Amino acid sequence: MSEYRFPDSFLWGGATAANQVEGAWNEDGRGPAKTDVTTGGTRYEKRKITAIDKDGNKLFLVRGEKLPEGAHYAVLEDQYYPNHLGVDEYHRYEEDIALYAEMGFKVYRMSISWSRLFPRGDEETPNPLGVEHYRKVFQCLKEHDIEPLVTIWHFDTPLYLEEHYGGWTNRKLVDFYVRFAKTCFEEYKGLVRYWLTFNEINNTIMFMGVANEDLDYQEAYQSLHYQFVASARAVQIGHAVDPENKIGCMICGITNYPMTCDPKDILANRHTWEKNIFYCGDVQCKGEYPTYAKRLWQERNVKLDITAEDLEDLKKGTVDMYTFSYYMSTLVTTHEVTDLVSGNFSSGARNEYLNYSDWGWAYDPDGLTYYLEVMYDRYHLPLMIVENGVGGYDTVEADGSIHDQYHIDYYREHIRAMAKAMQDGVDLIGYTTWGCIDVVSAGTGEIRKRYGFIYVDVDDQGNGTLDRSRKDSFYWYKKVIASNGTDLA
Repeated sequence: MSEYRFPDSFLWGGATAANQVEGAWNEDGRGPAKTDVTTGGTRYEKRKITAIDKDGNKLFLVRGEKLPEGAHYAVLEDQYYPNHLGVDEYHRYEEDIALYAEMGFKVYRMSISWSRLFPRGDEETPNPLGVEHYRKVFQCLKEHDIEPLVTIWHFDTPLYLEEHYGGWTNRKLVDFYVRFAKTCFEEYKGLVRYWLTFNEINNTIMFMGVANEDLDYQEAYQSLHYQFVASARAVQIGHAVDPENKIGCMICGITNYPMTCDPKDILANRHTWEKNIFYCGDVQCKGEYPTYAKRLWQERNVKLDITAEDLEDLKKGTVDMYTFSYYMSTLVTTHEVTDLVSGNFSSGARNEYLNYSDWGWAYDPDGLTYYLEVMYDRYHLPLMIVENGVGGYDTVEADGSIHDQYHIDYYREHIRAMAKAMQDGVDLIGYTTWGCIDVVSAGTGEIRKRYGFIYVDVDDQGNGTLDRSRKDSFYWYKKVIASNGTDLA
């Protein structure tokens, strides 16, 4: 029996982020980002952010921990920083794009490193070498008939803006980001028409962990507001520069289920959807804060700096499409649980109906169908899945082959879940797997947690030839794209 045939216009492809693949962290005028002062880690050992305190002592901070007064971020000689090398795509993009074209990609999702265009982030004019680099990348993609889908901000605020302005807690970053986005729209007009303003914008509040201080939430919601305004202004500029531009939001999509039928669990689950998922999507797609925002702010004593101009910008700068990542689902409960799992910065109760990866991620393709149907019903905008994948251990056989059947099994079931949603009426226009080539894991900093169809010969300490080779999943995905989803065997 043949599988569902996706529309001929469907955008099949893969996704990466500049800070996880490019490398060349200090070449051609690029300035540092926080990922450049972040060490490697493992599932059990958190990545560390390195700094020097006011007395010259080394500091090792964890994600979310603030830089002490008088301290500054620093690269330490005795530490390894995996993002410095990535997988060296900066120097090998032509080879990589040729491999994507061999698979039949219709679209390639990538990001522009903010500090490659504006090394500090507050300059008036961009770094010409950075501008030219991405122009060459986009031209190369066009030569292979691959549409670029470009994320403007993918967790890489220039480090200078973090240290000297306090990052997104400062309203000044709105103007700096808008200048960066305007530069991208103007420089790459005609080369890029699909854009995303902020990657997984909802992570700011979703992954706050056990922090209960009102100050933390005040800063988180305020930072989000400034990002909403920056996104809305960028959307308006992007449409003015080129009416052909299609600009989307990008949400970290996690399907949440109540663990029990206890009404308290049902309500807690609804509130989890509102805080973690709907809050950002509603503002960016509907152009205003939802009614439940007031409850969320009151719960944490949040008092936002919001101007009338901000609210007007939010109304005028709604997105053209809703895009999201999807890796897993989680359980929500008000009851005490002891069997916990963790994955993608979050933790929760184990779902006895699901299997889990070596890194604690739940396999739940049905959750993807659920998520697609909920979001299309809520927003009535074209949807695109711009991250979906699983990391695992790969073995290179004596003959050079790599039998990554776990990737094939994962993608097959998620593509079937997509097909089910589309048959139910969802307007899904594209799918970019994460990642199409092995990348530095954002969560753990590992390379051995391999996502790609393309294997990169490099280990967690940067040793290796960096040579590329095709895994079994490479040939499988090529077949899927060529058949428009009808051949998933």
